[in-house]
Amino acid sequence: MSRADIMNRKVIAWAMYDWANSAFALSVMAVLFPLFLGSYWSVGVDGALVTQRLAWVTAAASAVVCVLAPVFGTIADAGAYRKRFLLVLALLGASATAGLGLAGQDKLILALCLYLLASVGYYCSTVFYDSLIVNVVKPRYFSVVSSLGFAIGYLGGAVLLALHVWMLTSPATFGFADATAAIRFAFISVGAWWAVFMLPLLFFVSEQTDRAEVGRNVLTAAYRELVSTIGHIGRYRHVVRFLLAYWLYIGGVFTVIFMAVNYGQRLGFAQQDLVMALMVTNFAGFPATLLYGYFGHRFGAKAGIVFALCVYVVVSSWAVFMTDVWQFYVMAVIIGSVQGGVQALSRSLYASLIPPQRSGEFFGFYNMLTKLAHVLGPTLVAIAAGFSSSPKVLLLVLLPLFVVGGLLLLRVKNAPYPQAG
Repeated sequence: MSRADIMNRKVIAWAMYDWANSAFALSVMAVLFPLFLGSYWSVGVDGALVTQRLAWVTAAASAVVCVLAPVFGTIADAGAYRKRFLLVLALLGASATAGLGLAGQDKLILALCLYLLASVGYYCSTVFYDSLIVNVVKPRYFSVVSSLGFAIGYLGGAVLLALHVWMLTSPATFGFADATAAIRFAFISVGAWWAVFMLPLLFFVSEQTDRAEVGRNVLTAAYRELVSTIGHIGRYRHVVRFLLAYWLYIGGVFTVIFMAVNYGQRLGFAQQDLVMALMVTNFAGFPATLLYGYFGHRFGAKAGIVFALCVYVVVSSWAVFMTDVWQFYVMAVIIGSVQGGVQALSRSLYASLIPPQRSGEFFGFYNMLTKLAHVLGPTLVAIAAGFSSSPKVLLLVLLPLFVVGGLLLLRVKNAPYPQAG
């Protein structure tokens, strides 16, 4: 492997977009928005209603992405439209994120709409970002460069969140009157970070000059192709079985990540502790994910996933009895040690089950199903919160996703991709 093939200007510029937008995923989606929704835009509101609001807006954003992803995928495949669509969507996301810092305390509806727009910009821009990898490196280096982007994104998000933790715990150091002012500025800083660090990709990553025609029938063509893909997938029973299991358990994994702060907040833990726990989790998660990859290599991807799901079941059950903040720290670190691994090994197992000649088509559906799973978990939480005021209902409705998903996964044939039928 030549160093010049994977560590050149184009590769680094491409990977920097992960550095740019991962700040939104970690600082805003996982920490700042859930925190501020409960303590600022919904002050004095019943905790169950806050949970509902967070869950419904998260589910709505994922649902919009599910509808748009096939269309954007078709446009991305058309050729030289990737950078311009990435630019528009990234600016939409960055601007909406910065706007959250300007939304007043009485602007709840505006804040929810801005968060939805920012989430759509985040998820949809990655469709074009992912597709640009073919323009920066040869196919044999895709895995290495893709991992590089993931690693840089992990680090970038953690670095900015560490700054936000410092601002939150010592606002006077940065000239802020209080923690509320620090959080409002943090939203603006994430938007600026996102916009600035996407510039290397725009300037140094080229895209193919030939392009296919994108006409008015792009919507019809996109969904016709989706129906065709579903038909192809249906010929492989173990792929279907895996995707059903994956849809269930990854919906639970996603919901645990993005509802953790809301859960701790409703238990009465200080916001500094909640933010600190998520930051520690992120720093610990990177080496843990690498070790988990070795575990999967040694014992098999399916065994690694099943082990992680057992961890989720045990920790979620234990968290029902949580009373002290130290328990939240422990839960966050344990979950952080497996959440990256379960996602990575799921992709690895899926790759071993599908026909290689249809990998692009099948992975396109896999990515769309991932977003659909992001609708499932939050929707269940929102419905449950409407029936019970207890914050622990969040965990109880998620447990079946891990259990049933794990049981279905055990029935998946752990072998190279099967024959049709």
